[in-house]
Amino acid sequence: MTLSDNEKRDIIKFLEAGKPLPEKYRFLLFDDAREVELLWNGKNNEVTNTVLPFQVIEQIDEPRSDNKIGLQSSLFDDGGRQITGWTNKLIWGDNRLILSSLKNGPMRDEIESQGGLKLVYIDPPFDVGADFSMDITIGDGKDGESFVKKPSVIEEIAYRDTWGKGADSFISMIYERIILIHDLLAEDGSIFVHCDWRLSSHMRLVLDEIFGKQNFVNEIIWAYYGPGTDKSKEFTKKHDTIYYYAKNKGSHIFNDGAIRVEHSAKTKDNYKKGLAGSGFAAESINSREKEAYADDTNLNKLGKIPEDWWEMAIAARYPVDGVKRTGYPTEKPLPLLERIIKVASNEGDLVADFFVGSGTTLAVSEMLGRKWIGTDLGRFGIHTSRKRMIDVQRKLKKDGKDFRAFEILNVGRYERENYLNVNDDLRAEEKAQQAVRKEKEFVKLIITAYKAEPVESFVNIVGKKRDRLVAVGPISTPVSSKQVDDIVAECKDKGITKVDILGFDYEMGLDFHAYASQGIDVAFRVIPREVFDKKAVERGHVKFYDVAFIDAKPTVKGPMNKKEISIELTDFSVFYNQDDSGEVAEALRPGGAKVIVENGQVVKVSKDKDSDIISKEILTKKWSDWIDYWAVDFDFSSRKEMIRVPKTHGDNLFGKGNVQDLLEYEEVWTGDYIFDNEWQSFRTKKNRELELTSAAKEVGKGKYKVAIKVVDIFGNDTTRVFEVEV
Repeated sequence: MTLSDNEKRDIIKFLEAGKPLPEKYRFLLFDDAREVELLWNGKNNEVTNTVLPFQVIEQIDEPRSDNKIGLQSSLFDDGGRQITGWTNKLIWGDNRLILSSLKNGPMRDEIESQGGLKLVYIDPPFDVGADFSMDITIGDGKDGESFVKKPSVIEEIAYRDTWGKGADSFISMIYERIILIHDLLAEDGSIFVHCDWRLSSHMRLVLDEIFGKQNFVNEIIWAYYGPGTDKSKEFTKKHDTIYYYAKNKGSHIFNDGAIRVEHSAKTKDNYKKGLAGSGFAAESINSREKEAYADDTNLNKLGKIPEDWWEMAIAARYPVDGVKRTGYPTEKPLPLLERIIKVASNEGDLVADFFVGSGTTLAVSEMLGRKWIGTDLGRFGIHTSRKRMIDVQRKLKKDGKDFRAFEILNVGRYERENYLNVNDDLRAEEKAQQAVRKEKEFVKLIITAYKAEPVESFVNIVGKKRDRLVAVGPISTPVSSKQVDDIVAECKDKGITKVDILGFDYEMGLDFHAYASQGIDVAFRVIPREVFDKKAVERGHVKFYDVAFIDAKPTVKGPMNKKEISIELTDFSVFYNQDDSGEVAEALRPGGAKVIVENGQVVKVSKDKDSDIISKEILTKKWSDWIDYWAVDFDFSSRKEMIRVPKTHGDNLFGKGNVQDLLEYEEVWTGDYIFDNEWQSFRTKKNRELELTSAAKEVGKGKYKVAIKVVDIFGNDTTRVFEVEV
């Protein structure tokens, strides 16, 4: 019998809590063979137990689209902040680290205080490559042009890790996450897992192994109509599979009354007549049913429990309105989620979706009075969900219904520290050594592409380009504010005045302008995907581009005792490159056209049908065409970012050591502030208009730090803080 350290710790934890051991330990402890077991290349029972503090990037209490920001409903204080209770959570990052931190960290107590996690619905990316590329509409959409947003490098790495070895890598990914979800679920909780023909057989075996066959509830077939196929010898594939498992079948929530459907006319008639010798016969219907079936009104109300095949239109059949449908490529229809959430949870229960996409699960949960947690690796998915949930809040507020505040969080600040941790066992050391070697190769690649020279004797600085030094962020996670702070601190210590920071992505909420006041010229640049193209690097075609620039004009007006601040957005500049117009032009057929992103402009490249002459038309006519969303916090320094960290038990606060030793937590101020989303304007598929001047907010005399957040059409956010004196 060989048990991993994680398995030993889990067994001790279950025994100490007086809980039965999961079925998998029966086979591990007693060497009993399984009847059926799913095996794949690289399978192991190691599950991460990392605990990372969640960083709150932004909080949206009340949706603000009014001309003036004034008093709010009784759920919120005069400033519009939620007074008490659970705040819904939208979390950006790797859901493996998020699930582990939810399971093992201090937020677990918060979840348990809400009655536990009652329902999880997940729709993992079983459709290869579908989740991270999407069509983007330009500006006000009047010209009807759009272009394809390619996945970021971080998203591509996640895709490679999930699908790089086909089914094996996908199953490894989902297996660990399902184990973590199983442990998070309340004892009367359930999970619904959405998949299609590609991996449905594998998924069933994974769920059987983790939840146990005895906890299987249903295999639901979601059938829908759509265009047929011209392929021969094949039926058109027009259904998905949803597997439904309970943590403990029999004690799980199943609200049959909430999801019953109307009987057919024939069934109603049979019930009323009471057919002799059948299930409708009067002698086989109990007194409650007799009363219910006495008239059509009661009969319609009672209805029947639906079959395990659900015929519902796909999301594309519903109109785009920002709430019921956003137009996101992998979006599922509201009625599908409504049935799942109604049957497997009650009002006030906590529901989660760890592959949130466009936020359908969250929108339905909010509208049905459930609390929620949503996570996604894609920045664009988080942004789409944010807009959708604000629209849901606005609709509920307009209808006079209750809703909850939600906050946007990530673990980006601390992922790097976790990545660098080295455990004491040899296997982990070998992994760490390999990671160090790969990181050195990665840094060398970036420095070469940036046309810089490598330098040594620094901790964070790795290169030099003319009179500027160069730092490179991590390959698989966003550059965090902590990493930037460390780079700036080293520059100050070494007397360096100019530094370029290169990263594939940057942490949400990072204020790029904040470092200008520290006496160091810091330039933030984005590493393009072309760095992995050897020929492009050799030819010097790799273009690093600057992060976006925001400019705004604050206006203070009104009498001395009643001043108001409003913000006008006056400029927003981006410097993206996603394509090369020369290469695109060469590949075009006569009469063809393609919309690309080059040198900070969206450009339509066309080839004349007769002459083969290439023409270019710039589609981003004005700077505001790049803006998808912007928001204002009129008093940025009023809400400190507090995190709960374990009190010192060992040498690392963020993940090293035994989870069992993390007994107590304390609140610590990170030194940063939470962006309090007090007013926002954004585009949706249906409404392309964007206001460029905010509502006015009444303020007292004093100095205010006003923060402005802009999210571009790629889903990237840029924050800038202005000081305004009233």
